[in-house]
Amino acid sequence: RLQREIRDTELDDDTRSMVQDLDAEIHELLEAGAGAEETESIVEKARELETSFAAEHPAITRFMREVIDALVRMGI
Repeated sequence: RLQREIRDTELDDDTRSMVQDLDAEIHELLEAGAGAEETESIVEKARELETSFAAEHPAITRFMREVIDALVRMGI
C-alpha cells in the first residue's frame, strides 16, 4: 500500500527516495525479524517523514501515521 501511495502522489525526487528507502527498510526488518533497537530507528524515521509531509502531502501524512501505528502494534 505504501508503494501505491508513493506512486499516486506527486513528490519531489528526494522525498520519493526517502519514502522508498523507508518502505524497503520496513520490508527488510519484517523479513529478518529484527529486534527493538533496529525497529525503533525505522519508527523514528517514519515519524520524521510524517512531520515533513504534514503541510504539502496530507494524504501521505495520514498514511504514514497508519504505517507508524501498524509498526508499533507489531512491536516494530
